[in-house]
Order: sequence, then C-alpha cells, then structure tokens
Amino acid sequence: MSHPLIKLVRDQKNGIMRGIVSLCSANRFVLQAAMKRARGNEEYVLIEATANQVNQFGGYTGMKPADFVSFVHTIAEEQGFNKGRLILGGDHLGPLTWSRLSEKEAMDNASELIRGYVLAGFTKIHIDTSMKLADDAADKRLSDEVIAQRGALLCKVAEETYFDLKKELPDAAPLVYVIGSEVPVPGGAHHNDEGISVTSSENFKNTIDAFEKSYNDFGLREAFERVIAVVVQPGVEFSDSMIMEYDRAKASKLIDALKDYRSIVFEGHSTDYQTQENLRYMVEDGIAILKVGPALTFALREALFSLELIEHELSNIYRFTPSDFINTLEKEMVDNTSFWIKHYHGSEQDKEFKRKYSYSDRCRYYLPVKAVDDSVHRLLDNLSKTEIPMQLISQYMPIQYEKVQAGRITSSPEELLMDRVIDCVDQYAFACTGDKAYR
Repeated sequence: MSHPLIKLVRDQKNGIMRGIVSLCSANRFVLQAAMKRARGNEEYVLIEATANQVNQFGGYTGMKPADFVSFVHTIAEEQGFNKGRLILGGDHLGPLTWSRLSEKEAMDNASELIRGYVLAGFTKIHIDTSMKLADDAADKRLSDEVIAQRGALLCKVAEETYFDLKKELPDAAPLVYVIGSEVPVPGGAHHNDEGISVTSSENFKNTIDAFEKSYNDFGLREAFERVIAVVVQPGVEFSDSMIMEYDRAKASKLIDALKDYRSIVFEGHSTDYQTQENLRYMVEDGIAILKVGPALTFALREALFSLELIEHELSNIYRFTPSDFINTLEKEMVDNTSFWIKHYHGSEQDKEFKRKYSYSDRCRYYLPVKAVDDSVHRLLDNLSKTEIPMQLISQYMPIQYEKVQAGRITSSPEELLMDRVIDCVDQYAFACTGDKAYR
C-alpha cells in the first residue's frame, strides 16, 4: 500500500505541478470548513497536530494523539467526508515541548510522543530535533550531525512502533517522513524585527547528507527512502504585524538545489497570509507542502467579529441578549496572558490591539475556553433565530454576500462562518491545483 503523499512527490518530480495544503489546526469550525470544501471534489485533506498542541500529556488542547484522531474522525462523519481521504500528520514531533530538560529526559519524552502518534494512526511524521536542549552548549550552533542523530533515533522509534502496529492492522498505510535542520518556530516569529534568511543550498545539501548518514548508521536505509520532504526557510514568515512575502529570485539557488533530488520536495512552514499568487509560485518551485495554521483561525476570528456586529444590529431590534463574544474573548486573554505575552510587545494600547487583530492570532488559544466557547454558541444561536437580512451580510461579510446572492451558500450563521475560512483554503487550492475559486 502506497502513501498518497509519495504520489504527490512523484507527480511534482515528473513535471506535474501539484501541491497540498497542510491544515495545522484543532479548531472544529476550521476542520469542518476544510472537509466541506473538499467533500465534493474527493480531495485529500491533510490535517496536522503539533507537539505542544497534542501530546501524551494532553498538550494545550487537552488531547492525546488518539483523542485527536477520534476528534477528526467524528467531524468527518458529521460532514459526510470519506475518512479514507484524510491524511493525519504530526508536526514538530521531537523534544520541542521539553527543550528545557536534559537531552535524555527530552528525548525520552519525544520517543513516547512519536510512539503515541504512530499508534494513533498518524502517517506523515515531521521529526524536528533542530532545537537546543538544556545540556547543549548555549554559545554554539547545534550541528547538523547532532540534529540528524537525534532525528534518526526518533525515526527508529517510529519504525519499530509501526512494525508492531502492522501486526494488528496489516493494511496500515506506510509512514512518510519530513526532516530538516533549519526549521521555523511554530506559530510565527516572536518579534517583528527577527531576521529571516533563505536556507542556503549548501546547508540544504548538508542536511540531506547528515540525515542520510545517521539513518544508515541506525539501519534505517529503507525509512530514509520514505523521506518525502525537507523543511527549509524559503524566505516566508509572519509575526504579529509583519508578513515576509515569498521572493522566488532570492530563493532561486535553494530551488535549483532541489533538482538534484528525485524523491524529495520542500515543505514550507509559516506560509500564512501569503498571496495566492505567491503560494502558487512556491508550489511551482517545489515547495509542494504548504503549512497554514494561524491564518485559518484569523479568518474564523474575522467572521466571528463580523457576526457579532450583525448580532448587535439585530439585538437592538429584536431585543434579545447579545453574546458579548468580543468582550468575553478580551477578558479571558487579559486574565490569562500565558499564550500571548511573549509574542505581543509595545504599549498597553498596542497590546490591546494585537490581542484582537495580530497576524500571530494568539486568540486562537482562547477559543476553546468555556466562557469564550459558550459565547460563540450563544452568538450562533441568536443569529439562527431570525433570518439575517441580506443588507447586513453585504455590510459586514461582502464576499459571503455575493455567494449567498448567487445561491452558492445559505445565510445561516454557521455557513457564513465556515465560508470565511473556506476563503482562506481557496487560496491554497488555487496554489496547489490551479482551482480558481469563486471570489
């Protein structure tokens, strides 16, 4: 049994311009929207969970790997989406969450993390050992050899776990791997002035060589043949108020170096907020896996804000109690600063603005909080009790207005909400398949 991502890589290398968007989100509305969009086209949907989001201790979502799989499968069933078209990936699997611990402690936790993901049914495994651990020298760059050796150790754990899994599930899809030594941090840059340099062709080749040697040393030659992608920095990034746009001229040497490898593409991280034209250029240049996360919940947050403005207008007329979503979200973020304090800087007024509108979209961490989640459901319930006037949809959600008017979607608040997320996914569909969405 082959893996669909192996076919994607083959197509890319044979001159068929194809890519896939990797949805890094645990938000129910986001995943519902993605599956709804793909359902009619029988497309694959690649959904990834990140190590700090989902792990053996629950992560910030409270979900272990098996819980996340169950969560995604439940949404697929609700949406009538073929679960056979789902690809589940693990993102930044390694010692990231435990980097303050010693190498032994961090790598033991990382090994258990990998085991949990493989046993749960994740098949796209991004092994990330690019971060320093507590006993690494603070004043020296972590060498490719150390990164690769740690990566090979975790790959060995994954392969041994998969071997055991195959005994129970003979039809289990094979594992495919993503590696790298210059891996952008999850969630975007912490500061607007962080310098971003395109990975050099020499560093890229050194990474491949180091990982190939380490995999061979660990007896993982066959596993190395299932390395489908390398994470590089092609010159794209975002922070709370900055977007670094893709410049294919600056990335040209790196892109040329990829041509020497017949079974590997690039995986682009932090592709959020790029134009659809830039995303298309990236896929054309061999950056065939495009990861997006905050931009999806940024679009969701925009829709929720728009729906609350509609709710405000209607509550004055129909005299119902409004949801107070925006104020509830702000209160929770002020009461618990842990998810945004390292990302948002400046005056108190600056931080207040960023809590709502930052590209980093740290407010996504607060959407599952009970008070915030309750206000979202109250908002949707309030708007479900009356027909939303088309004039208000035009005022606050003009793109969705055109789709409602054309009969492409209904005016239900849930559909308006999900369709705003689909706007974002559509840009990636254009980049990956050339599918020009209705805008």
